[in-house]
Amino acid sequence: MQNGRNVQDLLGFRERQGSDMDSDVLTERAWGSPSTSDPSSTRTTNGAHGLRTASDATLPDPTPIIPYWSAKRHLTCGNASPRSSSARLFPWRGSAPGKLKTANAALVLCLNIDVDPPDIIKTNPCAALECWVNPHSLPSHKALEAIGSNLQHQFEGLSLKIPYKPILDPSYEDLRRFCITLRKQAKDETVCFYYNGHGVPKPTPSGELWCFNRNYTQYIPVSLMEVQTWLGSPGVYIWDCSAAGHLLSNFITFAERRDQDAFTTRGGYADGMQPYMNSLQLAACATHEQLPTCPELPADVFTSCLTSPIDIALRYFIMTHHLPNNITPDMVMQLPGDLKDRRTPLGELNWIFTAITDTIAWTTFPRDVFTRLYRSDLLIASLFRNFLLAERIMKNYHCTPHTHPPLPATNTHQLWAAWDLALDTCLRQLPELLAKTPGAPSSPPSPVIGTGARSGHIGQRGSSGAPNTEKPYQYIPSRFFTDQLTAFEVWISRGGSALTKRGPLSLPLQNGGDRCDTPDVVNGTTSPDADLVPRKPPDQLPIVLQVLLSQPHRLRALILLSQFVDLGPWAVNLVLTIGIFPYISKLLQAAGQDLRPVLIFIWARILAVDPSVQVDLYNTGGFKYFANVLATQEDNELPNSSEHKAMCAFILSAVARDFYNGQMACWRERVFDACSERLEEGDFLLRQWSALCIAQIWDSNDEVKVYGVDRGIQDKLILMLSDDSPEVRSAVLYALSTFMGAAGGKGQGGAGTGTQYQLEERIHFRMEVAVATGATLAVRDDASPMVRKELLVLISCLVREWRGHFVVCAWMYWEEDRRWRAGEPHTHYHHAEEEVTAQALAEWLDGFGDDEGAREENRVLLSSFFTIFVVLMELTIDPYHEVATLAQTVMDYIFALLLASPFAKLNLVPPLPVDHKPAGTNGVHSRVSSAQGSPLMQHPPSPSLSRPSNTLRRTSSFANTLRHLAGGIPFPSSDEARAPPSPVLSSLSRSDVLTASRPPSPNFNIAQYASPYSRPPTPSREKERERDLASPPVSPTAGTATFLPSHVMEALVEEDMVRLRARRREGAHGRRSAGSGLGHAGGSAGGGLNSPCESTFSMDSNVSNVPLGCGTGNGLRDVLPLKSSFFAWCCEYFTEPQMRQTEADEPGSVQYNYQVWRQQRNEQVITETQRQAIVAESSRWDRPVANLHVNSHPLCMAMHAYDPHLVIANDNDMISVWDWTQRKRLNYFCNGNPKGTSITSLHIINQDVGGIIMTGAADGIVRLYRNYDPTMNQGPLQMVSSFRALHELIRVRRGSGLVLDWKQSGGTLLIGGDSRIIRVWDAHTETQVLDLETNCESPVTSITSDQGSSSTFIVGFADGLVKVFDRRLEEEDAIVRSYHDHHSWVQNVKYHPRISGQFLSASLAGEVRLWDLRGSDTAAQAWDLHHAGLSVFDVHSQTGVFATTSALTPANFRHQRLTVHSISDSSLLSTLSLPTGLNAYPSRPPTPYIPRHTSLAFHPMEMLYAVGQPDGSVKITGCKLT
Repeated sequence: MQNGRNVQDLLGFRERQGSDMDSDVLTERAWGSPSTSDPSSTRTTNGAHGLRTASDATLPDPTPIIPYWSAKRHLTCGNASPRSSSARLFPWRGSAPGKLKTANAALVLCLNIDVDPPDIIKTNPCAALECWVNPHSLPSHKALEAIGSNLQHQFEGLSLKIPYKPILDPSYEDLRRFCITLRKQAKDETVCFYYNGHGVPKPTPSGELWCFNRNYTQYIPVSLMEVQTWLGSPGVYIWDCSAAGHLLSNFITFAERRDQDAFTTRGGYADGMQPYMNSLQLAACATHEQLPTCPELPADVFTSCLTSPIDIALRYFIMTHHLPNNITPDMVMQLPGDLKDRRTPLGELNWIFTAITDTIAWTTFPRDVFTRLYRSDLLIASLFRNFLLAERIMKNYHCTPHTHPPLPATNTHQLWAAWDLALDTCLRQLPELLAKTPGAPSSPPSPVIGTGARSGHIGQRGSSGAPNTEKPYQYIPSRFFTDQLTAFEVWISRGGSALTKRGPLSLPLQNGGDRCDTPDVVNGTTSPDADLVPRKPPDQLPIVLQVLLSQPHRLRALILLSQFVDLGPWAVNLVLTIGIFPYISKLLQAAGQDLRPVLIFIWARILAVDPSVQVDLYNTGGFKYFANVLATQEDNELPNSSEHKAMCAFILSAVARDFYNGQMACWRERVFDACSERLEEGDFLLRQWSALCIAQIWDSNDEVKVYGVDRGIQDKLILMLSDDSPEVRSAVLYALSTFMGAAGGKGQGGAGTGTQYQLEERIHFRMEVAVATGATLAVRDDASPMVRKELLVLISCLVREWRGHFVVCAWMYWEEDRRWRAGEPHTHYHHAEEEVTAQALAEWLDGFGDDEGAREENRVLLSSFFTIFVVLMELTIDPYHEVATLAQTVMDYIFALLLASPFAKLNLVPPLPVDHKPAGTNGVHSRVSSAQGSPLMQHPPSPSLSRPSNTLRRTSSFANTLRHLAGGIPFPSSDEARAPPSPVLSSLSRSDVLTASRPPSPNFNIAQYASPYSRPPTPSREKERERDLASPPVSPTAGTATFLPSHVMEALVEEDMVRLRARRREGAHGRRSAGSGLGHAGGSAGGGLNSPCESTFSMDSNVSNVPLGCGTGNGLRDVLPLKSSFFAWCCEYFTEPQMRQTEADEPGSVQYNYQVWRQQRNEQVITETQRQAIVAESSRWDRPVANLHVNSHPLCMAMHAYDPHLVIANDNDMISVWDWTQRKRLNYFCNGNPKGTSITSLHIINQDVGGIIMTGAADGIVRLYRNYDPTMNQGPLQMVSSFRALHELIRVRRGSGLVLDWKQSGGTLLIGGDSRIIRVWDAHTETQVLDLETNCESPVTSITSDQGSSSTFIVGFADGLVKVFDRRLEEEDAIVRSYHDHHSWVQNVKYHPRISGQFLSASLAGEVRLWDLRGSDTAAQAWDLHHAGLSVFDVHSQTGVFATTSALTPANFRHQRLTVHSISDSSLLSTLSLPTGLNAYPSRPPTPYIPRHTSLAFHPMEMLYAVGQPDGSVKITGCKLT
């Protein structure tokens, strides 16, 4: 899918390039830039316009080049990127190690006012205030009540939801009773225990605190062991007393002892109870320290910091900073405002304080500690947030607060300077603020410290009788948040996405910094940057979260957040860890249109990283927000409407995935209908996600499937299988697969299309068959292996539900093939046995009596199953390994059923041979059977075919129809699969031998074969496996079979119908749970094959005495339906950066610099060759350049236009890549085409940006390979893609195999050869564009097209015809010119390199002709160069020169004559006599598809050509330009 999208492409605004822009520009941009949709998901090299800066102004603009077969789908084939176990993201819901939720709190005050403890000596003056009340200004009992009331109010300011119980000067009994009551009320939740011991002695070193007796005549010690027993666990403990460290340390000691005893004696705690070590503690000072007695501070300075931080922070600020002369401390105490109103000075300071302390904690503490303390409970978060202020203040008075768990010091954090600046900025406005605020006193009064419950708090002022008539002063808000947002924006715009080496400036390991979450999947390589990790996130991230609370800053903060989460999953996890989720959830209730795009973008990123939030969206109803957007018809209401609606479809699909309540909620909100309407949208991404959303809504949901069938959604999806985008086609197949029973989530899947109670039984049956058949016929020839994989998942669903029909197809296949193999060479084969399948079919149809309609219906249905079975057999030898592996899993399941069916009793199904060995048992794997052959079927029917042909030798032969569909190439068995001849192997190293034995694998070769047998093969069970396979399971009913094949067919078909009826009955009694269903082999354990009525056999005496169906196969595994990974792969799109350019497009990156260098180098090559081309037309071409020696016979060669690479394919179908300047072989690998075929075409595509090798072989398959140059360190050689380009291969005596022509400028692939059609493929869409009839009985021998924009191409034929096609015309008019001068095989046709409208052709008779498309049907010029015949002919693409080589004859085979001619003046430029190295005349060419013994290829740009000889020598020769 497409990456590197600009910010304006996604959110409607332009990405800023610097902080010098106005801060409001970002929010005032237009939100209407058009969305870009690319059906092929390819992108241009210069994919981000308008993002250039001055630093790269001197760099040349990269030419827009489209690298084909280089999109993500080609490198992954729909497989999600594997994630290592170490890359798991940190849980953000506050669940580690134990979630704390405070239920109630005990506020214990042991003050004993007017009586000082014996171990405390107070200074004079001394700190006196307790909860901002002077205890000596009131009677002691009233003062104690006022202090308790104030303390309760202060705690309520932290969290109002918790009941607080002040316990004033308690006795031992009261304290015990209150604590036990609190634990009973709290149950398993957290209890907060606050202890103020200012009126009792210090805690003892043994861990005892003090209370009173009932008469207050004695201090009573209370052990912490008792407190732990009373309060249980978990708890939050606040120790505000001198030597509080004794309590903290002893509490830990006692807790460890209790936990150890519990785990030793009882094996742990009961469910719900947490270990005592999970409790939290905050202590005012260390064991040897005493609380500050400074008279300017309150006596309970620790409590004041924890419960009223703004009050104490202002007092501390005026104590430590010089204020302007007109600001007095008394004025500071009158700061107006409300703590909860962020628009007031006091509220703004509280808001800033929260943001700063959150940020300090987030940047200092470990992530698990931060999540547990600051994101699990409101009270705990407030206490630990305010603890940072206590640490800052009290450390200046030689008092060190402590906590458990211990926290790093934060008192010197740089953000405290920002807090001081915010205080200073606010206080400088205070004189005017107080003077012009209505109700303010004319002269600031002294603070009243007395009886009021809130006495002494900032913001409370006396009233004045004389109102102020002046205009109120307008408070100027702080720029703190604006400045922090700017800093955050600078971090993003100045390299926030860059990677760095692991260290102090990198993302911490606990947040996923152990690896980069956005690997270079576009290149699919192990790059030198593989060890790089994301940068350390900006410190302002928690502040951005706080800004979401402000309406003026909200949009800008959301935009910055969207840019941050775009960096990757690690960024999304960070914002979730910080606590964005509750805020972003509430914003879904906002009605503002301006927030829609950015909210949709952020939510898409969140759901892509953590799908579990689907439950939150369902519970809060937030999914309705996205449902409404998706259903919106007016596109002008939303910028980039299609792309944002695609994101909504993704979000809703994530809500519905594996979640029945989510499915039904989406259905009720008409999401299903909205998605069905979006299936015809112009944006491919919206079409894709609309189909995927439909898939998730009706996955395992019978009600929605019924609804969809009533509206014909399945038919609409089938029509979409001709879509231009491979992703859309795959998504449609995924939707149809879930409709047919495949699992869209974690379940196993099964049970077909559900109950479909509104349909009749037969209609239901026909619908399921029609869906699978329609999809199979639509995409069986798809060039994308990703699409073919999804097709197999769909077919596997049908096989699972209608296995009986497929067993019948398999039996008919075996029987037809056995009859054909035995009948052709042996004419005495019995006629009665020849017609066994036809007779069985006729008898089965006779069972329907005179009902002609039923007979025809069943014949058509069985024909549909045959069609699908044939395609499935074809896919088992698919050239793409993953597709073949999945097809083999399905096919082997069918044949295992066949071997376990009653057919086995008829002695008609041959068992597998005893010498059968699974793939991979030999030392050197066979090329096809090991890499592609089925582990169960190593010896399928494989009659000897010397040449592929689609001529049906027996029209009734189903087996031969298979060969027709498979391109005429049979399954190769292990002994038939061809490896390089021994002389070649003997000269190779062991690694070369292994390389030569199998073709390269894809980048993500993840699909694994699943055996239908319960015990997979292992080396220790090899002999046992051979015995099992040689003796397949038989029916428990022993004895001679008394039934006919037609009886078995009838029983199998009937069991399928019984299974359908059982499914429909089951659905009538209630909804089938997700991932389950009666379709799973009748519900038998272990994936058995019992009949639907839960019995091993189901006898139907009225029809036959045959056990119904496959009940004998109880030992088979339930391996169907196949599991698709396509949805997970699609979800990765929303975890990849979309707002920034890819690394290859980022100026200054290694990839970008390399591509710029390549472009400059290429342009230099073009300039030089254009100058040389003029001279070369009249110069000699005999300058030796290099001599190479390759293994075996070089038949096809291709030279890279810009790199010094020569690709050679030999007669053993091995491909070698050479650096001809260094005379060094770079790579050597097998193409993988089966025995009897050879490589007949060879090209290098995408040469401007690197190169991909494209091969065409006589089996009709095109294969593409990347990373063939190991010196580039791009990773191992990989197969990019492969597909069957031609099916209609005809059997001829002398064919050409597969002939292809590649047109880079248009991404067009022309395919011809041993066929009567020329097929045009589009590399963008990976589909067939059109088929053009050749109107010729001879095979196509050569194709050439103009590299410009012309739609014409020229084709040469084996009978000497040369035709000109124009694919813009109708098929019957496509042949616009025909030339008949040649009378033998046309060796090659080429356009004139310098004159438009002219082309050259050459035949094996030695004739070369120059034609003018605008002239007559006769040649404009003719050369008769080789009277004994011509071998190879080629034309240089840059200069008017062509070269030919003479054919080898019995009279002249030791040397070959090579001539180079000028086209313009017909002069002979050079003649060379090349030794062939042959000792005897070869009676036949090295391959029947190439009628020559040598090869010749010009360099596309330079004045060079390469000639390959039969002895393996390759001579590269150049032009003498001087």
